[in-house]
Amino acid sequence: MSPAPLAGPASAEVPRSEPPLGASTQASTARHALALAGFAGVALVALVGVEGPVATRTVLIGGACLVLWLTEVVPSFVPTLLLLGATPVLLGPLDRAYHLPSVLAWCADPVLILFLGGFTLEVAAMRHGLDASVARHVMRLSGGRARRLVWLVMAGVAFLSMWMSNVAAAAMMLAALRPLLQATPAGAPLRPALLLGVALGANVGGIATPVGSGPNALAVSAASAHAQVTFAKWLSFALPLTLLLLVVGFGLVLLRFRVSGRLSLPTEAPRPLERAGRRVLWVSAACVVAWLSEPLHGVPAPVVALAATALLFGAGLLKREDLGRLDWATLLLIAGGIALGRLMEHSGLVARVLGSADLEGWPVPVQLGALVAAAAVLSALMSNTGTAALLIPLATQLHPAASTPVLVALGCSLGMPFVISTPPNAMAVGEGLASSELMKLGVPLMLGGCLLVSLSGPAVLRLFGLP
Repeated sequence: MSPAPLAGPASAEVPRSEPPLGASTQASTARHALALAGFAGVALVALVGVEGPVATRTVLIGGACLVLWLTEVVPSFVPTLLLLGATPVLLGPLDRAYHLPSVLAWCADPVLILFLGGFTLEVAAMRHGLDASVARHVMRLSGGRARRLVWLVMAGVAFLSMWMSNVAAAAMMLAALRPLLQATPAGAPLRPALLLGVALGANVGGIATPVGSGPNALAVSAASAHAQVTFAKWLSFALPLTLLLLVVGFGLVLLRFRVSGRLSLPTEAPRPLERAGRRVLWVSAACVVAWLSEPLHGVPAPVVALAATALLFGAGLLKREDLGRLDWATLLLIAGGIALGRLMEHSGLVARVLGSADLEGWPVPVQLGALVAAAAVLSALMSNTGTAALLIPLATQLHPAASTPVLVALGCSLGMPFVISTPPNAMAVGEGLASSELMKLGVPLMLGGCLLVSLSGPAVLRLFGLP
């Protein structure tokens, strides 16, 4: 999931190594230069590449939003506000379908409520120490065995990333590991192995659930036009992929660093959960069970999420100030991605692009493989949710099926080989991991994952009723 602030009495702010000021300034300058080049390209396409006022203005609006999302020169929610404001102003005079009420209706998607519930559970877990408790238990369960510790770290941070921000999950695990990392001798293979385990686990954990990442939300919304993607259905096909990637990643880590033997773990007195923490745990467990059993009781997952949110605030487990700690920026980002897709489809721009590209003559497996690979490569360099917002409307027009947006979303989650690819990667490098180590393991995982998703994904999804 996308970044959320760490807050609450049980979650301390986790210190991280910051890049040198000069490097940060250079990166910012490069992003702004890239954004200016992107705006120039958008203006050129709008003026000479399309015909008609609707298409021209749609290119200007959508292109500007995509440039801002992909270059990340402004906060992630700003392009959504730009989209919601510019569409009625520029397109409203041409067609009443672009007036503000209609544009706002594009964003009224139940998947936003599902994510709201996930963020609420995340804030409650951090406030009452559930996330830190999971990290401490991972350390304890390893029993001092180095290989078991690496595996449990990867699995633990992946489990946390299934339900909460991958940044928060990585931060909690790094905080639990920091005494051990500091006590590990320089040059010992355990340190880079653990840091890689944190980064890889955080990156692949979000694949497993609909609330795990922004691209998943956009895929669920787009697929709903063809088939319902329930929480249980997503988990049933995505969790095995997550586990497979974890196992392969663990094997690559051991192959690279040859971790073995026993180690001395820092001693820490156990901290039992307080009563409020146990109540949050029961609410979270009940919510997850209700999500998974949706086919049995018929209550939609967003309704369950809304009920859990009301219960947490109504029972006093979350306070009024916790409302501000919810990740509203990501909710706006997802809403903007949904609205952008609706704008491109409604304006007919997607159909024009595909008609001019003449991709329909390609074999369907080649089309899907190219889309998955493009999603992974773009997400490795830029925002994965922005990439999904760009590719999912194109993909669903090219191959209209429930499986298509899901495959693109899975591809977006595979873009993880560089330090700039995801925040957990940057955090691991900030703790001392060499960026080259990320590439040595991340590139094979990305390429292998793209092949696996492209070749077997459509058949697997058909088994779960997503043709």
